[in-house]
Amino acid sequence: MKKTLPLLLITFLLLPKFLFSQSFTMEQVGKFTFPSELTVDPSGTQIAWALYEQGRRNVYYAKAPDFKPEKLTFFDKDDGQEITSLTFSPDGEHLVFVRGGDHGGSNASSTVNPDNLPQLPKVEIFAINLLSRMIETIGPGDNIHLGPGNQILFLKNGQVWEANAHNMETPKQLFEIKGTVTSMEFSPDGKSLAFTVNRGGHQLIGIYRNEETPIQFIAPSFHRYSQPKWSPDGSKIAFIKTLGGSGAAYPLLEPRHIPWEIWLADVESGAAEKLWTAPKTLRGSYRYFFFSYPDEKELIFESYHDGWQHLYNLDLQSQKETLLTPGNYMVEQIKLNPDGKRILFSANYGPDKADIDRRHIGTIELSDKTLNWETLGAGIEAYPVGLADGSLAYFSATAQRPHLVTLKKGTQTQLLQADHIPTEFPQANLVTPKQVTFKAPDGTTVHGQLFEKEGGPAEKPGVVFVHGGPQRQMLLGWSYMDYYTNTYALNQYLAEMGFVVLSVNFRLGIGYGYEFHRPAYGYYQGAVEYQDIKAGGEFLANLPQVRGDKIGIYGGSYGGYLTALALARDSELFKVGIDIHGVHDLDGRYDFPEGYEVAPDYEKALEVAWKSSPIADLDTWISPVLFIHSDDDRNVNVSQTTDLIRRFDELEKPYESILIPGDTHHWMKWENMIRVSNETANFLKKHLMN
Repeated sequence: MKKTLPLLLITFLLLPKFLFSQSFTMEQVGKFTFPSELTVDPSGTQIAWALYEQGRRNVYYAKAPDFKPEKLTFFDKDDGQEITSLTFSPDGEHLVFVRGGDHGGSNASSTVNPDNLPQLPKVEIFAINLLSRMIETIGPGDNIHLGPGNQILFLKNGQVWEANAHNMETPKQLFEIKGTVTSMEFSPDGKSLAFTVNRGGHQLIGIYRNEETPIQFIAPSFHRYSQPKWSPDGSKIAFIKTLGGSGAAYPLLEPRHIPWEIWLADVESGAAEKLWTAPKTLRGSYRYFFFSYPDEKELIFESYHDGWQHLYNLDLQSQKETLLTPGNYMVEQIKLNPDGKRILFSANYGPDKADIDRRHIGTIELSDKTLNWETLGAGIEAYPVGLADGSLAYFSATAQRPHLVTLKKGTQTQLLQADHIPTEFPQANLVTPKQVTFKAPDGTTVHGQLFEKEGGPAEKPGVVFVHGGPQRQMLLGWSYMDYYTNTYALNQYLAEMGFVVLSVNFRLGIGYGYEFHRPAYGYYQGAVEYQDIKAGGEFLANLPQVRGDKIGIYGGSYGGYLTALALARDSELFKVGIDIHGVHDLDGRYDFPEGYEVAPDYEKALEVAWKSSPIADLDTWISPVLFIHSDDDRNVNVSQTTDLIRRFDELEKPYESILIPGDTHHWMKWENMIRVSNETANFLKKHLMN
């Protein structure tokens, strides 16, 4: 008599050898909380923030002494309409915010329609009366700035418009001016408005006072002025001066210093004098940064000129700079306390070597320049604001718990809205990523985070995750950026499925000093950073618990570019990949030169850009790929994927693809983010596990 195996045993034997039991789904881990827009009123007694919950975005509010959170808006659909510019009025009686747009991309004020509605949603300004809790629609607009008497200024078509939170009269244009207004700043007494206006090759600082008084221009020149800051008494304006015009056709592949200076102007006369010039080094080059005029004695500014992003004091009398945040770490998310006496920031500082891949909160007392570290440990703390009693509010997370608003007074901390984390969110089942380092072929040390679930088979498939930006840093816990909360959740899900995931912090990213952030020959000038990705794949493949012949890769945006480059150049290493809204053709980075003068290395630069592109190596691309892109992407035009897919069609190369109509680069709809994550996980599973 022939014996047959039990059905249960047959089923077990046919299961993929890599598979082991999963305790949660992508939908469940995708139900993280994500606060943003944390703001404090001028008195330091009220805070507000926006909270993202499965695509629903709402404004919450809390006030001293108990800081009990209260929901003020009820936008309870996953409709892709973000909340930004959340700000208290100077008297603390109103909250004003913008709803709509995509402020993580270009054309931020353009409407977003991921539901593909027949009538486009609007990008609108709203005001909440904190006494009555009534919400009023101010009207279409963006880039708000609040002034005295609940005056609401905002930019519309490059001009300044005016509304008022106390009376819902139709907004009107405040004044007319040639050019595009780019920023504005009220004087301390609220009677004057300093603004910057771009007029092509130069940018001016103007002062508007009233309908009858001509606009005053501060020390007009053929340069570019930016970041005007009033002195506390309103008699002076400090600003940044950079070069105007287009300049000579210098070699394109040669890194060059971008000069900048700090100037101080007398408001009455309009005359200005130079206070400080940045060192003429690559490290000392200009980039947009924190700049403040907290008291009559000093300016506080951020600079990279010692090799790390640090804060400096500039004494107005001696015109000498003093480093306020010494050490091998970077500062970001910098705020001035409401009373003007303290600077708050987050930094990748701490006594543990792993802290370079975390964020903690620091403060500087301006009276004596004392530097204090308010938080340390294994968590992630970001976006601090100061309160009236000396306490702090900020966002905090761990490797398992997503971000929540946190209060700190002395040594005591209090989490707000912990009850908003859904019961099905698998907090207890998430892994703690491990800090790892490895060497690129040129000797550069590269950091990464390794996600791995305990148990399962002795050998597992591996996945390399490549972040976008590229000026980003992935952390040993939940990210403080919305896009990377999504990918952190996906990395956790892939680890839960049985993959070993390596998140690579490649060159061009922040957190490891200037030379790492701004290497020569990066991106379209040689893609030097790709060697970090390949080294990461080889590091992962050589781990004893990883199958070296089962390595996949995925990434979005700049990570999509490097994913495509990996599949095109090294299909033998990277067996499969998911290229999410990546960049594929880089020679278009250079405009065709006009006129007689041409950079001496123009043709060489075009050649290098082409060879830095994934499309240059399609002949060796044999790995299966899934392309994903939305067609309202404001960061990477969908044509980058359309054109690459056409080349695949012409070469009859196999591929899979998903086009998502109406959404943007940032998956404004939670539903789309979950879909993209599930499709990514399933594609990796199909090719590396099945």
